[in-house]
Amino acid sequence: MIGYLEGRLLKKEEDRILLLTNQVGYEILLPVVVMESMNSRQEGDEIALYIFYYQTDRQPKPVLIGFNLEVEKDFFQSFISVDAIGPLKAVKAMHIPVREIAGAIESRDVDTLKRLKGIGARSAQKIIAALEGKMGKFALIQKTETRATPMVEDIQTQVLDVLVSQLGHKAGDARRMIAEAMQRNNAIATPEALFEEVYRGEGGEDKGRP
Repeated sequence: MIGYLEGRLLKKEEDRILLLTNQVGYEILLPVVVMESMNSRQEGDEIALYIFYYQTDRQPKPVLIGFNLEVEKDFFQSFISVDAIGPLKAVKAMHIPVREIAGAIESRDVDTLKRLKGIGARSAQKIIAALEGKMGKFALIQKTETRATPMVEDIQTQVLDVLVSQLGHKAGDARRMIAEAMQRNNAIATPEALFEEVYRGEGGEDKGRP
């Protein structure tokens, strides 16, 4: 199964690209938010994508779906676990940043979810019911063009905001959790990594909730 590809951009179309890797051209379907990141890329540029490989009895032709970040792919796999949201529907729906979709799920913002292509009120409620409480780390995804190593203070502020405003922890408890996580691993360089370390120390996402 294909999970990651690096290669040279051969062609861009409306919703997909052709990527040359080891003399093989791979057609890769991209969600709108990922396709937008290709606007600055020219044919011949070297790019790398995390790949979701999709093939079933009803869809015998393999479909490759690409993402800039592994955490975006992780979100996609969570998203398609919701009843009646398959991979192809999810690709079309993801036309706003993943962090905004995740934030809307955690805050039960049906109106924002209804902005997603093909998602109505009923589907929005299903998404919230299935994924609420599981989206914290995805709400921390940075814009692709932002710096790779933000300041530690910025990372902690972002995680604190998610823990308090989206996941319901008390501010004092959230600060303690963050401080303990940084003591366990002072090499943390991204909000996602800090979030995972926080909950690794707490023994899971349910422990420590008020």
